[in-house]
Amino acid sequence: MRVAFSTKSMTDVDAHFGGARTIAIYEVSKSSQRFLEALQFDSVSEEDGNHDDSVDRLGIKIDALQGCVLLFTLAIGGPAAARVVSRKIHPVKLPRPEPIADVIARLQATLAGTPPPWMRRLMADQDDASFMED
Repeated sequence: MRVAFSTKSMTDVDAHFGGARTIAIYEVSKSSQRFLEALQFDSVSEEDGNHDDSVDRLGIKIDALQGCVLLFTLAIGGPAAARVVSRKIHPVKLPRPEPIADVIARLQATLAGTPPPWMRRLMADQDDASFMED
């Protein structure tokens, strides 16, 4: 499955979704992972909650997440989260910065075990849930 991470450093989930200049995309299965690409954004939202609504910065990011099923981030506003969810991408807010490798390891352990209901729904929504079979 394609998984997105809001990042400043390319090693940690250490950015808010709207303020992230980089989104790292990985392919993750229960026994493997592969870095796919780093999406770069020049125009980002401020993390103070004040936004210029004349430019749809979030729409550009959300469009770029096509094919992803999970988005790990430090924060995401309610309207942005609703837009992400409408694209069948599940946002996961982390309480503090964390290495991407650790998040992937935890995700793989979940995939190898018994995924929670929300994750099973994501997998059922996909046309090809073969990432579970790895």
